[in-house]
Order: sequence, then structure tokens, then C-alpha cells
Amino acid sequence: MTVSTTPMNLTRAAHVGISVSDLDASIAFYRALTGREPSVANETMHSVPFGHSQGLSTARLRYATFDLDNIGIDLIEFREPVGERTEGAANRPGSMHLCLKVDDFDTVYRRMKEAGYDFLGEDYTFIAGEVTPDAALGTQVAYFNDPDGTNLEIIRPEGGFSN
Repeated sequence: MTVSTTPMNLTRAAHVGISVSDLDASIAFYRALTGREPSVANETMHSVPFGHSQGLSTARLRYATFDLDNIGIDLIEFREPVGERTEGAANRPGSMHLCLKVDDFDTVYRRMKEAGYDFLGEDYTFIAGEVTPDAALGTQVAYFNDPDGTNLEIIRPEGGFSN
């Protein structure tokens, strides 16, 4: 695919869509994770044209939306056509992760471990010699998955580092 280098100036995110296998289980997971109720829950759609807009023959789905302070999370259970699970490991091209900013990393990390969240590894703090720019030094991160394997991250940024 060849894409023009002309800037499109798309600078604001509206939401992230996450395909899930079981909407009810995912609602329970994201409700516990965010501490919020979905603003939309158990909505349904069946549309051939909408399916075509996504490169599918049709789209019969259920969905829910969680509104965070700065972005929405759409959870979408495709009932037709049902997709295959992607194994979205961090190093696989095309995989993504959703990063959630926290103020008190140690407390949130401990509470999540006590609540049974399975982290992919130990938490990590960026140190000198491993990361550029230096603004990232001291940033804390930890990675985990949702019930379908979507990569999620908690972060407490240090300095000007916000990703």
C-alpha cells in the first residue's frame, strides 16, 4: 500500500474499538477495571452495508461503550461473521495496546494483583541507558490482557513522557 505523505491532521481520538468473544464477560472486566458503568450496553446492529464498510460480508453484532475521561472504549461482539482470536502479542505487527494512565502506580498495581489480574511480567521503571529521551526516566509501566488477549497497560508517566 502506498500512502501519500500529505498530512491529514487527524489529532484527536474518539474511541478505541475492541472485538470481544463474549460481550457480557468483557463488560464485567472493563466495569471492574475502570470502575464505571457502560454508557451503552447490549446494543445490537445487523447491517450488510456496515459490514461492507469493514470489509465483511455483513455485520451482526452486540456492543457496549465505556466512556473514560479522554476516550471511549467500544466493546464489539461480532455474531456474524464470527472472527478468530488474534494472538496480539506486543511484538506482532498489527497488534495494539490500550494504555491507561494512573496517578499512584504502586497502589493501583498492588490492588490489581490482589484482585487477580495476571500481569504479563513484572512492573517496569524506565532507567538511564535504556530509553531515549530522558523525559521517560522514572516512568512506571505494567502490561496485562483482557479476557480475549487484548494488550492493556497501566502507566505512571514521569516528566514529559505521556505514552
